[in-house]
Amino acid sequence: MEGQEKQVTGYLLFSLATAVIGSLQFGYNTGVINAPEQKLRSFFNNTWVERYGEPISPGVCTIVWSVAVAIFSVGGMVGSFSVGVMANRFGRRRSMFLVNILAVIGGLLMGFSTICYSYEMVIAGRLVIGLFCGFFTGLTPMYVGEVSPTPLRGAFGTLHQLGVVVGILIAQVFGLDSLLGSDKMWPLLLALTVAPAALQCILLPFCPESPRFLLINLKQEEEARKVLVRLRGSEDVSKDLQEMNEEGAKMAKEKKVTIPELFRSPQYRQPLLIAVMLQLSQQLSGINAVFYYSTGIFQSAGVKQPIYATIGAGIVNTIFTVVSLFLVEKAGRRTLHLLGLGGMAVSALIMTISLLLKDITAMSYVAIMAIMLFVAMFELGPGPIPWFIVAELFSQGPRPAAMAVAGCCNWTSNFLVGISFPKLEELCGPWVFLIFTAFLIMFFIFTFIKVPETKGKTFDEIARCFGSAPPAASSSADDGPASASTAVMLPASPEKEKVPLVEAAAASAPSSSAAETTPLEDKSNSTVQEGV
Repeated sequence: MEGQEKQVTGYLLFSLATAVIGSLQFGYNTGVINAPEQKLRSFFNNTWVERYGEPISPGVCTIVWSVAVAIFSVGGMVGSFSVGVMANRFGRRRSMFLVNILAVIGGLLMGFSTICYSYEMVIAGRLVIGLFCGFFTGLTPMYVGEVSPTPLRGAFGTLHQLGVVVGILIAQVFGLDSLLGSDKMWPLLLALTVAPAALQCILLPFCPESPRFLLINLKQEEEARKVLVRLRGSEDVSKDLQEMNEEGAKMAKEKKVTIPELFRSPQYRQPLLIAVMLQLSQQLSGINAVFYYSTGIFQSAGVKQPIYATIGAGIVNTIFTVVSLFLVEKAGRRTLHLLGLGGMAVSALIMTISLLLKDITAMSYVAIMAIMLFVAMFELGPGPIPWFIVAELFSQGPRPAAMAVAGCCNWTSNFLVGISFPKLEELCGPWVFLIFTAFLIMFFIFTFIKVPETKGKTFDEIARCFGSAPPAASSSADDGPASASTAVMLPASPEKEKVPLVEAAAASAPSSSAAETTPLEDKSNSTVQEGV
C-alpha cells in the first residue's frame, strides 16, 4: 500500500489535471450550444433580414440551427480518426499544445460572428471546435493512460469521462441569462473555450512527455527513466520500464490488422458487429438529443425556468458518472448495459406521455423526472460501457482498427442525431421520443442475445464465446521467427493476458519498424473513455 501511495505524486496529479482540461473543453463545447438556442435563431433571422430584406423562413432557420449543432460532430469524426498520426509525429504533449490553436481559432470565429453579421462564422467555428474536440478525445485518454502507474491506470483513466460531464455542467451554468446566456453575451459564451485552451498551453510546458512514447517510439530509455522517476517519486522504476519493454516486444511480434482485413476476416465479424452495435446504442439512444435540446424540451413540457432543470440534469449526469465507475467491476458490463438501455426506454416512454399531457400542471414535473432518469440510466450503462467492451472484444493486433471503426461509427451517429432531431421534432412533436424508444428496445434485445459478459475473462475465453481461436495467438505464431531477436532480449509476456479495461488507453504505438500501423494503434487509445 505504501508503494502504491508513493506512485501518486503531486507532479503526476498536476500532469493529469492539465491533460483533463482537454476533456473538460469537449464537454463544454458539447453542452454550450443548448442554452442560447433562441438567441442564435434570432441572430440567424436578423442576419438574414440584413442581407435579403426579409425574415428567414422557420424551415430554413431550423436547418441552419441543425447544421450549427451537428457540424461539431463532423469535425469530431475527422479529429478522432487523425489523432494517431499527430500523436506519433509530434508526441503527446506537443500535440495537445498544437491542437489548442484550433480552440482559439474556433472560439474567435464564434465570438466575432455578431460583429461581422455572419451566421456562417458560427457554423465554421463549430466545425473547427469539433475538430479540436475530436483530437482531444484521443489525446487525453492516451496521455493519462501512459503517465499513470499500472495499478491506478483504470481509476485515473476515468478522469476523461468525468472531465467531459463536468464541462457540460459548466456550460449549462454559464448559459444562464444572468451570466453569459443573454442576448448580448452569448457570443462570449461560445468564445469562452479560448480561456481553458490558453491555460492549458501555459501549463503544458511544465508537464512531461509520455514515458511510453519516449521509450517505445523514440527509443530514449534514459529520458523515459528520468520522467518516470519524477512522476513516481521513486528512483526504482525498473518495473515500469520492464512493462513498457514487454509492451513494445508484444506489439512488434503481433500482426497488425488493417480495417479492410477486419471486415473481410470471418473470425472478427461477430465481435465487430457487437462493437458497432454498442456504439450505435450509445448515440441512437437519443442522449445527445436530450443534451443538445434539453432546454427546448423542458420548455415544451411547460417548465417555467427550463434552464435550471437542464442544470439539474447536468448534476445528475455528473453524479451517475461517478457511480458507474464503482459499479462496472462489480455488476459486469453486460448487466449494466442492459439495465441502462431498459431504464432509458422506460424514461423515453414517460417523457412522451408527459409531453403529450403538458396541459396538466403536474406533467411538467414528470417530464423533469423522466429526463433525469434518462440521463442517469445513460451514465450507468450505454455511456461508459461500449468503450470498455470494444477494447475487450479484440486482442492487441485487431484492436486499433476495431477502435477506429467504433469511433467513426460513434461520431457519425452523433452527427445524424444532431442534424435530424430538430426536423423530427417539428414533424413528430411529442411522439419523437418513441423513435428512440424503439431503438432502445432493439438494442436491448441485441445485447441480451449477442453480447457476452467480458468481466474478468481472458482473450482466450472471450474468443471461445465467438467460437473461434484467439487471433493474437495465430498472429504471434506466424511472426515468431521474425521477432526472435527481440524475444531473447526482453522478458517474455505471460501466455494468458487479462483483458484490459481503461488500460487499453495506455497502449502506445510501436517503433518506426511498424510505422504503417501507428495511427490506428493510437486510435485505440483515443476512444476508450469517450462517453457523451
